[in-house]
Amino acid sequence: MQFEVIARCHTTRARVCRMKLAHGVTMLPTFMPVATQAAIKGLTPQQVELLGITLILNNTYHLNLRPGIKVLDEAGGAHKFQGWNRNILTDSGGFQLVSLSKFTNITEDGALFVSPFNGEPTMLTPEESISIQHSIGADIIMQLDDVVSSLTVGPRVGEAMHRSIRWLDRCIKQHEQSGRKDKQNLFAIVQGGLDPALRDLCLDAMIERKDQVAGYAIGGLSGGEEKDVFWKIIKQCADRLPSDRPRYSMGVGFAEDLLVCVALGVDMADCVFPTRTARFGVALTFKGPLNLSAPIFANKLGKHTKSMEPIDKNCPCPTCASGMSRAVLHHIVTIETAGAHALTIHNLVFQAQVMGGARDAILEGRFPEYLRSFFFNYFGDTGYPEWCVNALRSVGVDLMQGVDIPLLQGSGVKWEYSDAA
Repeated sequence: MQFEVIARCHTTRARVCRMKLAHGVTMLPTFMPVATQAAIKGLTPQQVELLGITLILNNTYHLNLRPGIKVLDEAGGAHKFQGWNRNILTDSGGFQLVSLSKFTNITEDGALFVSPFNGEPTMLTPEESISIQHSIGADIIMQLDDVVSSLTVGPRVGEAMHRSIRWLDRCIKQHEQSGRKDKQNLFAIVQGGLDPALRDLCLDAMIERKDQVAGYAIGGLSGGEEKDVFWKIIKQCADRLPSDRPRYSMGVGFAEDLLVCVALGVDMADCVFPTRTARFGVALTFKGPLNLSAPIFANKLGKHTKSMEPIDKNCPCPTCASGMSRAVLHHIVTIETAGAHALTIHNLVFQAQVMGGARDAILEGRFPEYLRSFFFNYFGDTGYPEWCVNALRSVGVDLMQGVDIPLLQGSGVKWEYSDAA
């Protein structure tokens, strides 16, 4: 990996970086679409690359189960297997300790899974996780960490944090012995739940190992915790992580979350949100999400059923640029796969525009103004999420300056809901 900080915001901790990996350059900050099973649902690799996306995420746990390492080795790795010529990041399988917890037993050796497909037991150790990721051939590979839900309290949180440090050492050893450090880059994952003291202990240990890792991820969040707690943990970690390494916030996908994280110093994020929500008929726009799936004319969302306007006339995505109307998307989105594909393309371009706009603004010295403009357009008609205001004030940006907009408690997530959604 070649990593270079190109520009820094004069007010916040946001920055623009150039990250060169084995399959090309990815400019940061960036959002990584999730291709769990070696595919972004509904799109070909060629379609994804034409959208300007240079880094996607594959899932180690799922690819190990299907198609399996033997097939990936025969194919020459996941790039060739899925026909993707740009960069790949693989998670280690640690998140499945939470999402598939009913199938999992954690020991110091590793995680014993029962396959949800055929019921067969599979032991995923730190060494095995790294070996699987070597077969996948991802440009960025993640350590196996002991993940607990962000809402977990008590001694289990500290146990998982300390085990994640020990597992990192085993991952480092396995990776260094492989001879693949010049092609694949190992990231450490900071754990510690919502406890600042545990986070600091984990940060201490992982920063000590800086020379043995290429970057850092902030894990164990985006699991339902309060947003005012979320951003404070992100800030605590980003403030302390080395400036000459990429910083990756795992599982972050809402536009407001992305921009807050960028302002706090995060470079990378991933989430299934934009692609999953597309399959439910929701289009992401700079005025907020549009629910195009409402099946009846009578409810408040009926306005989309006759609209000949595209989702966003200023959007450069193929869906909007072709003039595909809201009316036809409403008509087909829940009954024809083409509708979900069209919205997936649009939502991925929206995410890329949010992050690309942030990069441009940082380079041009106007990132605080970009934040104020985005939040005014996105939330100005309903109110600003108070947690966003608090988070951005911590890095010198006051969204309330010169505006008379109410503050919203809680997450402030903005949705148009259909009666059937």
